[in-house]
Amino acid sequence: MVGNKDKTGEADQLEIIRHSAAHVMAEAVQSIFPEAKFGIGPAIENGFYYDFDLSRPLTDDDLALIETEMNRIIAANQPFAREEVSRDGAHRLFANQPYKLELLADIPDNQISVYRQGTFVDLCRGPHVASSGKIKAFKLVSVAGAYWRGDEHRPMLQRIYGVAFDTKKALADHLVKLDEAARNDHRRLGRELDLFSLHEEAGPGLVYWHPNGAIVRRAIEDFWKDEHVKRGYDIVYTPHIAKLDLWKTSGHWEFYREYLYSPMEIEGQQYILKPMNCIGHILIYKTGRHSYRELPLRFAELGTVYRYERSGVLHGLSRVRGFTQDDAHIFCRFDQLEDEVAGVLDLARFMVNTFGFTNYQIYLSTRPEKYAGELKVWEEATQTLSQALVRMGLPYEIDPGEGVFYGPKIDIKFVDAVGRAWQGPTIQVDFNLPQRFNVTYVGEDGQEHMVAMVHRTVLGSMERFLASLVEHYGGAFPVWLAPLQVAIIPVADRHLDYARQLEGELKDLGVRAEADARAETVNMKIRQAQLNKVPYMLVVGDKEIAGQMMSIRVRGEEHLLMKPFADFKAGIKMKIASRTTDLELP
Repeated sequence: MVGNKDKTGEADQLEIIRHSAAHVMAEAVQSIFPEAKFGIGPAIENGFYYDFDLSRPLTDDDLALIETEMNRIIAANQPFAREEVSRDGAHRLFANQPYKLELLADIPDNQISVYRQGTFVDLCRGPHVASSGKIKAFKLVSVAGAYWRGDEHRPMLQRIYGVAFDTKKALADHLVKLDEAARNDHRRLGRELDLFSLHEEAGPGLVYWHPNGAIVRRAIEDFWKDEHVKRGYDIVYTPHIAKLDLWKTSGHWEFYREYLYSPMEIEGQQYILKPMNCIGHILIYKTGRHSYRELPLRFAELGTVYRYERSGVLHGLSRVRGFTQDDAHIFCRFDQLEDEVAGVLDLARFMVNTFGFTNYQIYLSTRPEKYAGELKVWEEATQTLSQALVRMGLPYEIDPGEGVFYGPKIDIKFVDAVGRAWQGPTIQVDFNLPQRFNVTYVGEDGQEHMVAMVHRTVLGSMERFLASLVEHYGGAFPVWLAPLQVAIIPVADRHLDYARQLEGELKDLGVRAEADARAETVNMKIRQAQLNKVPYMLVVGDKEIAGQMMSIRVRGEEHLLMKPFADFKAGIKMKIASRTTDLELP
């Protein structure tokens, strides 16, 4: 649909079921661990969690016990009862619950309410299902550490995650997806395929790209650069640090300070690691005086930025402290703005489709509570984004209050093979920074006019995008992205020279090929190539050499194909050039 998302009905009911399941889980934990201290227990996508301060770490056996107790509570069909209480009454109820007392301090007197079910009482606004028996299908899935209120200086609590649905079939289908997601976890596959590593001794959230991962990343970046040049972008590079004063002028120091690294002093001046690339592109623009005839100007950069993320939220490649954005900024006239946004939408759609993400969700994020600029300007910017989406025929949903401080934005989340949404392209209209930095052009009337500025990424960041690619394909990349595209497997030592000759011919074509010279059996070499998810394996023996034919094993297939080597070379060259996602040879 185009416009506001309808959040009533089935989605709301599922959220209520999941929130209620969190309370049932808390009651079960209280029954098993009477000394437990309780944090928070919200509904989340597909399920719920609750944070507990316990005397010992939980085990898988504990989860089974908690599930059993939850099933007992559900079978008892205990009613959920809401009560409004005074502050003094709430203090008495939670006298031995320090985390609840801390939460209580943030609630106005006239909004304090609790919910009871069975022996458990919780500080809660609700709503809940009528009784525990309404919870039909749930499963506890994991335990993780979580700092209280996301602050690593606060106590580490144990967070139990669960999933809940309205039917047992929906739960079973989701558990199958969870199993597949666990198999495709980019952190596990990153180790197995030797793509990247993270090192606590060097600092959390900082990625080290191994040769295999660097090959994939380079293929993505080369494609990205070529496509941007085709579409009229100029590639630029900017430094990793800049004077703090720039970030004060931009407003980032005021609005983003908690995510910025502390200033460093250089020759009496304060500098910080850059959190964004936009200021560098503005400085490049301002080195010259620009006529209305020159616009739009489009500056693109694979720029590495640094943001302080709390250690409790870091997660593999998908949440890091140093990352490379596929960033660009467009400087244009106001009458060009809708065309430019439409052009970015077209590019973003082309990019995500090329990588095999054909299912995506689009959100228009509106003005947040803390914002810079005038309300009228925000309304104009939001309307421009909406018009571009309608013009491109793209359905979208409104995401209220989720714009950035300097402007509204379009977020595109692509959905992977197991149904999870990943943050991808972002398009932001900004009338704020041009005013703060006096970014202008000379109009047809000879006067200075303020530019309209578009911030945009079409993939997100290299780190998060690679995480999504790994999980979408389970590490089995399309041939154009695979670190090793062809493994050449000699049957015996006497076939090794010929295998190396084939390797050289393929490399001359730009194909990533390698002859396996290890002293292993053919079956062992094939197995290793399969584990490494190599798209094509060429088995070379006496008959192949005599007949100039190749025995080709395609990843995921059991049988061998017989083809002349010349045909294989032409076929794989076509596959790589077309960036197709299938491996079938012509």
